[in-house]
Amino acid sequence: MFERYTEKARRVIFFARYEASQFGSPLIETEHLLLGLLREDKALTNRFLRSHASVESIRKQIEARTTIREKVSTSVDLPLSNEGKRVLAYAAEEAERLGHKHIGTEHLLLGLLREDKCFAGELLKERGLKLEKIREELARVPNPVESQRQAGAATPSELSRDLTQAAINGELDSVIGRERELDAVIEVLGNRRCANPVLVGERGAGKTAIVDALAQRIAAGEASQYLDGTRVIVFDVQAARATSRAQKLGEYLNVTLKTIAEASGAILYVGEIRSLLALAAELDLSGEFGILRTSPLGGKVRCIATATPADYEECVRRAPWIDSSFRAVHVRPLNEDDTLGVLEARRAAYEQFHEVNYSSEALACVVHSAERYLAGRVLPGKALQLLDAAGARVKLLCGVVPEEMAEVQKRLRLIRHRMDSAIVNHEFEKVRFYSGEERKERENLQALHEKYADTLQHSGVVSCEDVEATIARWAEYPFQP
Repeated sequence: MFERYTEKARRVIFFARYEASQFGSPLIETEHLLLGLLREDKALTNRFLRSHASVESIRKQIEARTTIREKVSTSVDLPLSNEGKRVLAYAAEEAERLGHKHIGTEHLLLGLLREDKCFAGELLKERGLKLEKIREELARVPNPVESQRQAGAATPSELSRDLTQAAINGELDSVIGRERELDAVIEVLGNRRCANPVLVGERGAGKTAIVDALAQRIAAGEASQYLDGTRVIVFDVQAARATSRAQKLGEYLNVTLKTIAEASGAILYVGEIRSLLALAAELDLSGEFGILRTSPLGGKVRCIATATPADYEECVRRAPWIDSSFRAVHVRPLNEDDTLGVLEARRAAYEQFHEVNYSSEALACVVHSAERYLAGRVLPGKALQLLDAAGARVKLLCGVVPEEMAEVQKRLRLIRHRMDSAIVNHEFEKVRFYSGEERKERENLQALHEKYADTLQHSGVVSCEDVEATIARWAEYPFQP
């Protein structure tokens, strides 16, 4: 039945069956299909629902209006309700209408909207989703995915990352002290012409962090009105070059960029401008490669690039049109006080990663030592590198885990791997078994933590001495930031 379905669409059906079993439902209803869609394809659902809060509220509404019964075993092959069957039939029709060979998650979404009297359809319409509007947006975007796969090239999703979605998911670090540069970037993006900012600053000044900050503002709805619903997409030009052997690279890039941009109303972040210039020269595309022109892709795409001052000056000298296609936003290094604020904001993330704690004195020492001893980059970049290295050093000094604990940790990793494989293969009984095994091993690990509490006890605190020892090691074995 599901031969024409993409892997993502099949996983939606699998998760819908799982949701139905958890609610104790004898049938897979449309609301279960919607929950499966929300769980499997967050990029698609957030693209149209626009906010993480809206996605979360759907589950709460479904739980509030559903009678919770005794859970059904995941080994039971639950059938689709009549409404659910119609949704899948509509999805197949929508794929045909769009000229798509395979049925994907986007077609399932259209199917839910067509079954407009069902619970899932009502929930989507309450949030402003309209069948015709989504149809038009999907039809407007070319679908080169299958032809790219056949040609051995990467698909757009493999070449890009949605920073706005990452911001919604809370995956981006806080950005401190960049309000002036961020406001300047937003102002450039609002221009009728030359709406392409290039962030010009020394290595380590925080150019990429400003792009993250832009995505965070858009995700929070705090950017200017003309950026509402925009997605900030990171596009990997070098990966495109490496994976498009069977096609003309210029045509491939233009189609791929168009697909990414038009599918999401995107602002493309393309990295260093010198890489783009080298690509244009290699392909002799400076006159036609849309992403590099004043009006990228017919005015539908804006892009952000980065450069060091020396690189930007060299690029403008070699290709004067860059100066009229991009507007420079200068990124200054942070001072020590602002850098300390950055480290305070990132402290929790580094502590969680390294499983250590940083003393306040150590943070101040990191800033002072980085500015005094580390050349090659500027603040805050070099301070963050030193913070990371000092945390790694202390983690290594925290002692060796007892062999008994190491064995339990090894079994836990193996169980998780097997459970992931079982989920992918829809082996429900195995998922249930491994879930129980994982719980037992976690309990064993907790007991061992208590047993070896004295052995494992270590301050695990990064001090000024640890920062100074890291600097000394780099002096002995020269560090190239």
